[in-house]
Order: sequence, then C-alpha cells, then structure tokens
Amino acid sequence: MSGELPDYYFRVRENGAFVFRVDTENRQRRIEMDQIAVINIKNGQVKPHGDRDLSDEDARVIKEWMDARTELLARRDIDDIHRAVDYLNLTTHWAQSRATDEQLEDVTDALLLAMHDLRSVLVRKKADRLLSGDTDED
Repeated sequence: MSGELPDYYFRVRENGAFVFRVDTENRQRRIEMDQIAVINIKNGQVKPHGDRDLSDEDARVIKEWMDARTELLARRDIDDIHRAVDYLNLTTHWAQSRATDEQLEDVTDALLLAMHDLRSVLVRKKADRLLSGDTDED
C-alpha cells in the first residue's frame, strides 16, 4: 500500500455501512480496524458499536460520509433511469427489427403491463406537478 491510510473506513452494506477507525500506530505496524458504529442510511440512524461513545470527530466524519453516500446513491438512481430509457429504445428497435413471433409472444404481455403501470404513474405525477405549479417547463 502506498500513501497514508484514512482514519476511518466504511464497509458498505445494503442499507448503510459498518464504520471502522483505522489504526496503524501500533508496535507491530499492522493495520488494525476497530469497528465503532453501524449506519443505516435509509433512516439516518447511527448506532455506536458495543458500549462505546462516538467522539465529536467520529460523528462529524460519519455525517459527512452519510451525506456524500446519499448524494452518490441519488446520482446512481437517476443514472439507472436514464439507462432504462435507453433499454426501452433498444427494446423497441429489437421488437421492430429482429424479434421472432415466439420471442414477442414471450415478452409482450409483461412489457405492456409494465409500460402501462409506468405510464399511469408518470401521467399522475405530471398532473400533480402541473396542478401544484412545480414544473420546470415554464
């Protein structure tokens, strides 16, 4: 490893992370990671590990990580949606140009229901935004 290691390590998990304090200042010059907390990013909960108390510095670093992680996940969500639009376009091209009758029979009902559901939600949300005046289309 090169360079200096960070003071904290966040092991990402499904709904957040385990937080470790990194220590290299020991007699063996080994990297030691001491778990200090568990984070739930969905509800904002931070639970100190065991019977420990988090320092102000621990709390500050954890909050900064949670804010950055929330922002990253939001960017990933919108990127996934842009990819879904691309997939819909590719699916349209496939259905029009290459799909066999059997392939179309296999996917048509599922696609139509999913697209109907999506369209219903989008139309309802668009109407809600228009009625409340919260549009970016002005």
